[in-house]
Amino acid sequence: MPIPHPKNEFDAIVVGGSYAGLSAALQLARARRRVLVIDAGRRRNRFTRHSHGFLTQDGRDAAAIVAEGRAQLLAYPTVTWRDGTAVAAAAGDDGFRLAMDNGQQLHARRLVLATGVVDELPEVEGLAERWGRSVFSCPYCDGYELGQGSIGVLATGPLSIHQALMLPDWGKTTLFLNGALEPDGEQLASLAARGVAIEPAPVARIAGKADVVLGDGRIQPLAGLFVMSRTHAASPLAEQLGCAFDDGMTGMFIRTDMQKASTVAGVYCCGDAARMAPGVAAAVADGVMAGVAAHRSLIFGAVAAA
Repeated sequence: MPIPHPKNEFDAIVVGGSYAGLSAALQLARARRRVLVIDAGRRRNRFTRHSHGFLTQDGRDAAAIVAEGRAQLLAYPTVTWRDGTAVAAAAGDDGFRLAMDNGQQLHARRLVLATGVVDELPEVEGLAERWGRSVFSCPYCDGYELGQGSIGVLATGPLSIHQALMLPDWGKTTLFLNGALEPDGEQLASLAARGVAIEPAPVARIAGKADVVLGDGRIQPLAGLFVMSRTHAASPLAEQLGCAFDDGMTGMFIRTDMQKASTVAGVYCCGDAARMAPGVAAAVADGVMAGVAAHRSLIFGAVAAA
């Protein structure tokens, strides 16, 4: 039987109930720790119908994976779930205080932040409503399903060169510069060697499934379009707590060590907010590390990342 405890006191609070947060909470629950999961219901891939590249779950409905994970987690008697948003966090001598958007005050000895990121998309008409359906960021997640059809890369900056060089393994690729970059001679040679076509004309809008309508009226039909989005943290909690951030390829992410400890002792971070590489499988693995490290710190003491 779980040990009785005050309503708002927990061994650990996990902020974020998507793949990384669920995975972290599961490790703590299996150690019979009192765990609260707070979820705002805005997982990053909520626009995507199916998840790919996750062993045993390949092609499954992305929302169904989360729903089953939540149901399995809530079968553990020491787990509590609250829908809502944690809006403020502060560290103290006895752990961490959190404030919810409904005014509730919470306390935990450890925090796991799995708060995710927000994608910043180029302001191109028709792009946002196709995000996650025929406009993508990760070829490992969505490239195979395009059936080696024609693929586009909408340039957002220098990293779009890297993305365009990868994509020919999934289909005939065109890089739409759209005024975002100008490849140099070496880059042009690398793109040509990979068979990537270059389209310098500005992009007016996205139509149909993922068809690129150019400013001069031409239309290039595509099976899918890839964009290297910029990202920013979806929650202010890590910054409020004083966690250090590093500048990654697409935006700032929370600095952690190999055990997912942040630079604030007792705060563990996992998922897209704390790693450069996205993906469901990576987030689940990240959550395992964070949950195990948080549990061990309850026994042996918390340390901060360098």
